Amino acid sequence: MIRRGALAVLATTMLTLGTLGAAEAAYPERPITMIVPWGAGGGTDATARIVASELEKELGVPVNVVNRTGGSGVVGHSAIATAQPDGYTIGIITSEIGIMHWQGLTELNGASYTPLALMNDDPPALNVPADAKWNTVGELLEDIKNSEPGTFKASGTGQGGIWHVGLGGLLKAAGIPADKVQWIPSQGAAAGLQDMLSGGVDFAPCSIPEAKALIDAGRVKSLAVMADERNPTFPDVPTVKEAEGIDFSVGSWRGFAGPLDMDQEAVDKLVPAMKKIYDSAAYQDFMSGRGFGTVYLPPEEFKTFMAERDEMFGGIMKDIGLAKAE
Repeated sequence: MIRRGALAVLATTMLTLGTLGAAEAAYPERPITMIVPWGAGGGTDATARIVASELEKELGVPVNVVNRTGGSGVVGHSAIATAQPDGYTIGIITSEIGIMHWQGLTELNGASYTPLALMNDDPPALNVPADAKWNTVGELLEDIKNSEPGTFKASGTGQGGIWHVGLGGLLKAAGIPADKVQWIPSQGAAAGLQDMLSGGVDFAPCSIPEAKALIDAGRVKSLAVMADERNPTFPDVPTVKEAEGIDFSVGSWRGFAGPLDMDQEAVDKLVPAMKKIYDSAAYQDFMSGRGFGTVYLPPEEFKTFMAERDEMFGGIMKDIGLAKAE
């Protein structure tokens, strides 16, 4: 028979061990939320979901994707930045984080996050309905040049979003005032493309991969891509420099990050997991199958990259009048 005093000692020991075990439990102990600042169906959403799926396998816990749209990307990016820095809320941040603060929409920028990995970078193309009269980017730009301001409408992201900035930079490089085209805000490329097909806008500047399903279905055609080189998955689409001699390129990047000063144990677990996912056949096959550009940068290099792109985007926005007056 165990004496009462021995039972008390045993109970105390078990409680102590249980407390120590809970305190020392390895991250992650519970599901992780991955926030996407853009709507379902677009390239950002697709990229986040393949990474979330693979991250579940790596970490052994569910990774739940949540779309937090609105405010031209501000809502979702703010939700990531203001989350508890315990590693249980992370997100996919996009090139708009180097744009929104220039508009005065938010004070957030790349330095507002704990970077984990850059995993994608894509240039925009000028996409039009398959039955549109324009067969070259030159024909479209010529009609825009000869039109009254506001005659042409375009969409593909929010006001001042990456595709809006890309279009503004292209028009400026082509010697066309940016106000020639009226921008119709949307919750991402998928919504912008559907608006175009319904006749709400004339064209949708967004990445070719985001338009791939509609291109494959024979409903959309891409006239040219704003890049230094053609997309190998779409070799028949020329660059704007090849087509019209316009030396202009820009890209939309996507990376993963958490709130600033995120728990180091979580960072140490997530960073190598992201790199393993990037190198995996599952990720590479998924991205190449959709024509998405793949590029990897670890945390410190990703941080520098964001600062450099921020400066570039700010210059374009000032040139085309989208930056908030200082």
